[in-house]
Amino acid sequence: MENGRSSSGKKDTSVCEIPSVAAGEIAAICKTHGNDKHRMLDILRDVQDRYRCISPSALNRIAEATGLTRIEVEGVASFYSFLSLTPRGRISIRLCDDIVDRYTGLEAVTSVFEEVLGIRVGETSPDGAFSLEYTPCIGMCDQAPAAMVNDVVLTKLTVETARHFAKTLKSGQSPEDLISDRFASLTPHERATRMVDNNVRHAGDVLLGPVPEEAGLNHAIGMTPTQIFTAIEESGLRGCGGAGFTTGRKWRFAASERAEQRFVICNADEGEPGTFKDRVLLTERPQLIIEGMTIAARAIGASEGILYLRGEYVYLRELLEQALEERRRRGLLGENIFGIKGFNFNVRLQLGAGAYICGEEGALISSCEGLPGEPKTRPPFPVNRGYLGFPTVVNNVETFCHAARILDRGARWFRDIGTEGSHGTKLFSICGDCLNPGIYELPYGHTVWEILERVGGEDAAAVQVGGPSGTMIARDSFHRKLTFDDLATGGAIIVFNGKRNILEIVEYYMSFFVHESCGYCTPCRIGNVFLQKAIRKFRKGLANPEDIEYLKDLSGTIIETSRCGLGMTSPNPVLTTLQNFPLVYAAVTKPNKDGIRDTFDIQSAIDGARKIAKRRSYIFDRDFTQ
Repeated sequence: MENGRSSSGKKDTSVCEIPSVAAGEIAAICKTHGNDKHRMLDILRDVQDRYRCISPSALNRIAEATGLTRIEVEGVASFYSFLSLTPRGRISIRLCDDIVDRYTGLEAVTSVFEEVLGIRVGETSPDGAFSLEYTPCIGMCDQAPAAMVNDVVLTKLTVETARHFAKTLKSGQSPEDLISDRFASLTPHERATRMVDNNVRHAGDVLLGPVPEEAGLNHAIGMTPTQIFTAIEESGLRGCGGAGFTTGRKWRFAASERAEQRFVICNADEGEPGTFKDRVLLTERPQLIIEGMTIAARAIGASEGILYLRGEYVYLRELLEQALEERRRRGLLGENIFGIKGFNFNVRLQLGAGAYICGEEGALISSCEGLPGEPKTRPPFPVNRGYLGFPTVVNNVETFCHAARILDRGARWFRDIGTEGSHGTKLFSICGDCLNPGIYELPYGHTVWEILERVGGEDAAAVQVGGPSGTMIARDSFHRKLTFDDLATGGAIIVFNGKRNILEIVEYYMSFFVHESCGYCTPCRIGNVFLQKAIRKFRKGLANPEDIEYLKDLSGTIIETSRCGLGMTSPNPVLTTLQNFPLVYAAVTKPNKDGIRDTFDIQSAIDGARKIAKRRSYIFDRDFTQ
């Protein structure tokens, strides 16, 4: 091979070539980000966007500019799925491969793109024009099938529209032309809403109804930090990402740490399949999000903030940058906010690059620091030592919006909405087999059946609450309530009718967790692969009744010894369906001598991880279905 060409003379698209004149351009990209190793993800994204890949020479130049080794830079570049060490097409088409997309016509849409572009999924065209690939959930489950075409999002794809789009792109038109022939003249908000329907089906009184401008921040500047903490605590606000930790306490903990600097980070990396509520708030309430971050900064004494936007929401980047710049212009961000000396706070936008694990706050902080998105060992917790080793508050989009509204209307107003222990409203992302998928802002306390009646999903046979890491329930549990104390959820509710194969869904979710594991710890990296293989054998009718205990034992081991929340929740698709759909498993098992157990000893493999985690040995007679 010579000069990137094979012996046949055809260009070898597996070799990443960057022109020699690019050395200065790469140096300029690094300089734009201050040659700061903590901005590595921004640098690599810019190089990827410019050259369609990150070449060995680019890795060397970036390492030199940032004071890192080539291996350190390559470690980051190889971690994120939206970055590539091999060339990608000038137009990258990423088809969303979520289970909802599969059930709404993804296979047929894929076939059309392959036919028109002349390439298969996973390939790049010989002329380097197109790459076609699958990607996990992109947050468009209410309007599936969907795809990303560079930074443009296409929704509600059909065979006909897919063919039209593919032919349009092949004719030489840009992805933006698929949205509007006057795309350049549209405002950032118009561009965003032309691509994606917000699908707000019910606007509640807290977030999606009328919201007065800066009312919460106006009240906050007249309050002491202690008064702000108390108001948030008395409101009953809990983290809206799923964990449900008391927000006021988190802020108070961060403020109590002795430190020269503190940070506020907004987690807008909602990667849980079936979740898309933050997408709507980022589109319709960007000012409220930043207002909530500013209130948190005022309370804990932070001068810097980061809004971490998942790479799949790149289409919202301009809209959010516009909102940030507008606030700086109005004196609502920057130095001496509202003219108050010493009230300094600014926010930068950090774009992710395709890594579900970065929704975990430790991994998100690592990503912000320019590292691979690997979770951090706890303790210490982020409120003690987070971003760059300083106390850091990490809350999600919905939580910051609620905080701003609480400071506006008062703790009692918010506390009186919902139920005891689950106060306020919740944004529910509802999709799947229902007539009216979309966003519903409702008080906590509704039953699943009430939700199904509202969305036109009365024929549901199963409902996935909280996404794959949550709980799948059957009809005999539809009376349960959506609260922190019963069915907790970060917002995702996926409806499946009786035509769907429960084990097919479970296998898909396990494949998702296998794909998205950061690979740091053996239980998650290996154990989830075994769970997926086991479910596949159940689907083939090769399992026996003893293998059900194997599933429970292996799931428990993964939960007990994994390092972060991904591994601790990844067996949930298996465990919750074993509990709530036992007949599904019983129907495909048969007594035989050929079980599904592998010769690989998972217990021995994770022994080192267990010691590092300082956790007790696993007790195998524990009942994991409770």
